Amino acid sequence: MGAEADGTLDEEGIDVAQMELDRLAGQLPYRPGGPRAWAGALRDLLGERYGFQGLAADYRRLESSLLHEVLRRRRGLPILLSVVWMEVARRAGAPVYGVALPGHFVVGFGPEEDQVLADPFDGGRVLSGTDAELLVAGATGAPLQPSMLTPADPLDVVLRILNNIRAWAAARPERSDVALWAVELSLLLPSHPARLRYERARLRVQRGEFTAGALELEAYAEILAAVDEAAAERVRGEARAARAMLN
Repeated sequence: MGAEADGTLDEEGIDVAQMELDRLAGQLPYRPGGPRAWAGALRDLLGERYGFQGLAADYRRLESSLLHEVLRRRRGLPILLSVVWMEVARRAGAPVYGVALPGHFVVGFGPEEDQVLADPFDGGRVLSGTDAELLVAGATGAPLQPSMLTPADPLDVVLRILNNIRAWAAARPERSDVALWAVELSLLLPSHPARLRYERARLRVQRGEFTAGALELEAYAEILAAVDEAAAERVRGEARAARAMLN
């Protein structure tokens, strides 16, 4: 993702980011104890010593969703800061994983019966049960469910980051280039919403690729026709309109 967004990021730059994660992991205490001790050690190192955290303004920056930029700026969205926490902790042998709470990503340490949550966006603050409940209630208005605390699959983390990038680009029509590569990377994942094909087709039309966009719209309409013929016909209409733009 970083390489797609930043044309100057080559293999050497990616290696530099990996080495920075290695360097940070090397500064953690050796096996400090149980899950709470690990969470505290990460908070002390990354949150307090190095100042990794998030601010409201970070939601307005594409760099906040790019790992190499988050390592450089020490600022980012909750999920990218959580990736930093996880990768540093994993290298040091911590029992760490991501937890995709609704509306806010955090990290977890330890098994379910002894789980400790930390919020990297808040500098690694260790969360109480009440803190987690308030985060979920603030995002959804619903109570915290045990199923929300299960470890996030790595590919789900990748897709969620790409969804954030797509949302950032959707609010900035002039950055359809970002929206397009985010969709294309999402489509490379083994599991993804079929509607992403429709989104890619519309982006191509928006960018002036009328024939390619129309072909993709027609292909998506054929898939859609099996479940909703009326919706499929609307998509075919979009394809016809895209072809008309060639005249």
